Amino acid sequence: MKKNRLEQTWRWYGPQDPVSLRDVRQAGATGIVSALHHIPHGEVWPLDEIKERKSIIEAGGLVWSVVESVPVHEAIKTRNGDAAKYVENYKQTLTNLATCGIKTVCYNFMPVLDWTRTQLDYEMANGAKALYFNWFDLAFFDMFVLKREGASADYPKQVVEEAIAKSHQYTQADIDKLTINVLMGIPSEKATTLSDLLVSIDIYKTIGADGLRANLLWFLSEIADVCESNGIKMTIHPDDPPYPILGLPRIASRCSDFEKIIKGVDRSFNGVCFCTGSLGAGKDNDVLEIFDAVKDRVYFAHLRNVKRDVFGSFYEADHLDGDVDMYSVMKALVEENSKRDTPIPFRPDHGHQMLDDLAKVTNPGYSAIGRLRGLAELRGLELGISGNQ
Repeated sequence: MKKNRLEQTWRWYGPQDPVSLRDVRQAGATGIVSALHHIPHGEVWPLDEIKERKSIIEAGGLVWSVVESVPVHEAIKTRNGDAAKYVENYKQTLTNLATCGIKTVCYNFMPVLDWTRTQLDYEMANGAKALYFNWFDLAFFDMFVLKREGASADYPKQVVEEAIAKSHQYTQADIDKLTINVLMGIPSEKATTLSDLLVSIDIYKTIGADGLRANLLWFLSEIADVCESNGIKMTIHPDDPPYPILGLPRIASRCSDFEKIIKGVDRSFNGVCFCTGSLGAGKDNDVLEIFDAVKDRVYFAHLRNVKRDVFGSFYEADHLDGDVDMYSVMKALVEENSKRDTPIPFRPDHGHQMLDDLAKVTNPGYSAIGRLRGLAELRGLELGISGNQ
């Protein structure tokens, strides 16, 4: 087997990111995963803005390898009256990115919430802090803060009973913090209220999972020609976490979901971002089985680990210590990568807030030192595997 290495990348939020490009180079990454977060969702990314970001990255001695993300506007996900306009804008953005030589695009089709965590500073035994998802806290938020109609029916009886039993223990400060944490997953340029969230939930109640999947396949069909003519690879990110949340449907959570997405628009541009953390949070998911089923369409990978409890609550563990068998995952990636002419880019997804970063304001999951540790561990794991083949 050829011993070409996976491409080691790092998510960077742009010039305002507390982690500098110099930090990224010192961590050992060569590629950058970035996006123009200041452009409102649905608007075209101007060519000049893309060129400017690319120039900044290259001046830092790195390359812009992957775009994460070009957000899919809610009008497309719901396929409302403005959907066609936003699809045209999306196609123009893809064309502009390809003109600049950036041709791997990560996106998600999660309704309303891009990701959900109930705690952003879960303290580990060693004093580091991690992101955490707790079903009891989410159920409490859903039933007593959001007050979604029929919410209790969506949770196991024991989770509902525990949430009710603990409800008197939440202080107003606890409730405010929990609300902020949940709403943080809504990618919006304006503040989102609980009322706004309830309106969106009601819209998706009508659409359902089948309708959402149909809208995704319509979107992919609409952009297919632009992607293929420009050599663009689209990689859909799994649902995070891979369960229906707050009554919202999920369509990228299980192996069968990805098989439907790939078969639904069976063209080579239509790919998958293989995220071991998101998929690993699903107690019924076999992460390696999913990779084997979609490996031909894996154009990008997020490598992180999680530890689940019996209820499915989870925290983000050390990269090599969790419920995901990272050795086997890396071995499968190395084997698949050996067959490629172009290396598969991966990034250490999230990381613990630790050491000096504990005293800094950082983007949740994206402090420097925890990811540096993760990248070093993953790089060593890859070398150990590939060096023996």
